[in-house]
Amino acid sequence: MKNRNQPARTTPAADPAGGIAGRIAAAAAAAMALTLVLTGCGGAATAQSGGSQGTEVKTVRYQGSPNTVALVEVAEDLGYLGDVKLEWVSNTTSGPQSIQSVATDQTDIGGAFTGAVIKLIEAGAPVKAVINYYGEDKDTFTGYYVEEGSPIRTARDLIGKKIAVNTLGAHHEAVINTHLKNSGLTPEEIKQVQLVVVPPNETEVALRKKQVDVGTLGGVLQDRALAEGGVRALFTDVGVIGGPFDAGQYVLRNDFLAKNPETSRTLVTGVAQAIEWERTTPRDQVIAKFEEIIAKRGRNESTEALKYWKSVGVASPGGRIQERDFTRWSDYLQSAGIINGELDTGKLYTNEFNLLETPAPAATSKG
Repeated sequence: MKNRNQPARTTPAADPAGGIAGRIAAAAAAAMALTLVLTGCGGAATAQSGGSQGTEVKTVRYQGSPNTVALVEVAEDLGYLGDVKLEWVSNTTSGPQSIQSVATDQTDIGGAFTGAVIKLIEAGAPVKAVINYYGEDKDTFTGYYVEEGSPIRTARDLIGKKIAVNTLGAHHEAVINTHLKNSGLTPEEIKQVQLVVVPPNETEVALRKKQVDVGTLGGVLQDRALAEGGVRALFTDVGVIGGPFDAGQYVLRNDFLAKNPETSRTLVTGVAQAIEWERTTPRDQVIAKFEEIIAKRGRNESTEALKYWKSVGVASPGGRIQERDFTRWSDYLQSAGIINGELDTGKLYTNEFNLLETPAPAATSKG
């Protein structure tokens, strides 16, 4: 979550949004043209024909993640979306891939790290951030771990070392870059810290087998590694950035917002209600709801990891976006060559569709 003019820092491993600046406009145009032609092809055609007839889309396409429950899914199950229904398209491989799917009209809503959202929009993608959907706090955060006996103690010790991350150009890379810069490393020294893409489920093993020097771990994977022992956190994202903070947004396409304002308000406000429900509901009840949702959707998944859920993580009330959610990453984005000069935040986000001003009402499960 990429091709960021830093070849010395990264490996050529899969970059879900690689080369997007050169192809996003063409991909979006092709997807839109295909939608107009294939009028019988499911959700995408429905969205276009619905808008042209003056009626709003009531089915919203999205990508999920295995063994976890997204805020949009919680919102639907609790009845916060009213007559708006979700259509699961597939599981996503990363945040950048999720929002790229929105930009190319394969889905209607997706989410990613703030820096990936900025990069996509700066590349010309016709999307806008509408609500924060994940963040970091004292209970929910990402750690960057070394083996207990590792000689690595400081940021300078990372020069020439390998750090496992889930994808390039996203949250983890931004935090690592910020940590190294804050610790006094020069741009040339930072380039010598190699980021290696390793699937999250394989990161702990790669660390213990010394295939990498540092492993990025969060959530259940972090808890499991700590329970096993023999690892220690070199730094955490909350420690580097200061927390709590919001780190990623859901986006919708600009044409979807224009053609479906009421559906967009229902969707975004429903997610805001789901955030507050997770924030204020006892933890065991939230986990029970997750288990119920996974069981009902029937995708042959495990609920084992759900017991490690600790908090919604979103820092802002109802996920409302603030300018600082974007500007806090300015230095990283400039060093990565993603932006030049100051950010134009006006084109990046809107709170217009988030109508939640009070805590979420009592939920009515669809059963």
